[in-house]
Amino acid sequence: MARKRGCALSMRKVREVLRLAMQCQLENREVARSCSVAPATVGNYLTRAKEAGLSYAQIHQMEDEALRQLLMGRRAVRESTARPQPDWGSIHQELRKKGVTLRLLWEEYKAGHPEGYQLSQFYERYHHWKRQLRVSLRQVHKAGEKMFVDYAGQTVGVVERGTGEVRAAQIFVAVLGASSYTYAEATWSQGLTDWMDSHVRAFEFFGGVSQIVVPDNLRSGVSRPCRYEPDINPSYHDMAVHYNTVIIPARVRKPKDKAKVEVGVQVVERWILAALRNRTFFSLGELNAAIRELLEQLNQRPFQKLSGSRASWFETLESSALQPLPATRYVLAEWKKARVNIDYHVELQRHYYSVPYSLNGEEVEVRYTAATVEIFHRGKRVASHGRDDRAGGYTTLSEHMPTSHQQYLEWTPSRILAWAQTVGEATARVIEVILESRRHPAQGYRSCLGILHLTKQYSKDRLEAACRRALSIRGTSYKSIRSILENGLDQVPVPVPSVLPSPLHENIRGGDYYH
Repeated sequence: MARKRGCALSMRKVREVLRLAMQCQLENREVARSCSVAPATVGNYLTRAKEAGLSYAQIHQMEDEALRQLLMGRRAVRESTARPQPDWGSIHQELRKKGVTLRLLWEEYKAGHPEGYQLSQFYERYHHWKRQLRVSLRQVHKAGEKMFVDYAGQTVGVVERGTGEVRAAQIFVAVLGASSYTYAEATWSQGLTDWMDSHVRAFEFFGGVSQIVVPDNLRSGVSRPCRYEPDINPSYHDMAVHYNTVIIPARVRKPKDKAKVEVGVQVVERWILAALRNRTFFSLGELNAAIRELLEQLNQRPFQKLSGSRASWFETLESSALQPLPATRYVLAEWKKARVNIDYHVELQRHYYSVPYSLNGEEVEVRYTAATVEIFHRGKRVASHGRDDRAGGYTTLSEHMPTSHQQYLEWTPSRILAWAQTVGEATARVIEVILESRRHPAQGYRSCLGILHLTKQYSKDRLEAACRRALSIRGTSYKSIRSILENGLDQVPVPVPSVLPSPLHENIRGGDYYH
């Protein structure tokens, strides 16, 4: 029942604090221990009673509500008129500057107003004022410290002129922490390429780079969401290194971590997307031009509970605090894991790139852009090539080859054929088929030499017989011929397909017709 009478109980505790201190003359700490309150609370109540001019005899005779008004209400009214009130909005803005603390601002306030609030009162009143702000405005972000990024929940339809098909465009939003200065743009997807390019354009729009980028746990940015140690996409990390910033994703199911961008998304949806709801767009460029026009108006809109606007706060507070843009624009690089093949090459989109032969069988990471391919082993770059998109092609550096493989470069199709002819006619024909089937003959050298090296295990006669059988079954590959030899099929006569007589029919002309 005591909890239901929380107000009365609270006043009884106030009375007990005042009785022990004023009538029993106990020290503040003794009163605090007896009443289970903080010593500062005891001092606060005594100060309020003294300012109200109350003796304990008067307190003892008063009703709870009257006592409450004297201790709480009258003091607040008197202080609000007697003491100079700080500009809490300016103080809130100053706190966003690097190195500025609430104590420093109190000291500056006290220097100008010696009769002003003491430190504890200053703190209490500031935090009371701050609680009246929205969550995103309430948080104090240092200038140039954070950029929050996310996608809006709404999309915008773009009509294809030729087909009339409506395609949904995604809306990327970036918000700077201290000034709430906002950037928005439309992209076709939330995929890695669009995600990264939007970051680059946001940095360029702001004219600088924040120390930290705070994304949601979008798959394009975070490979494996985790509250404590999320895995950052390697390409996303590359971009952060290029711009000298740090990626710190918002914690899973912690909306306050990204309150700034969630409010930013809400503002973009209300003031930009809602304004464009009745317009028809026929290209992404046309949509982005409309967004940019309304974005400027949004950033110029005055704050409701603070002085100035996003644009004015950005110019005076945050623009100079951002890190400068790098000399060159970031070029998107993607990553993939690969395992080195036995021929010391790794495959990337059906093209093959060499690495040092000693890495055969090792797992490596491939970093590739539109122009280059880099291969890393345990964090160290072991190979670099120009990008080549020819399907089935090979890009090989001679220094990656073992000495024996470097000798392959001395081979020519005519030399390989000459060797094959020393084995037999069928073997030479197999070699011809393999070389002719490749876009470049050199791509077949490995298979040809493998077949010819089978003479180290089997006689030339057996290899010739195996090649004859391979031609008959159209199995002209190293694996097929080796299988024939391993299973002794080269020693079995090649079956001659039986020819059945043609049926008699008036529509069948017969072979003699063509002579």
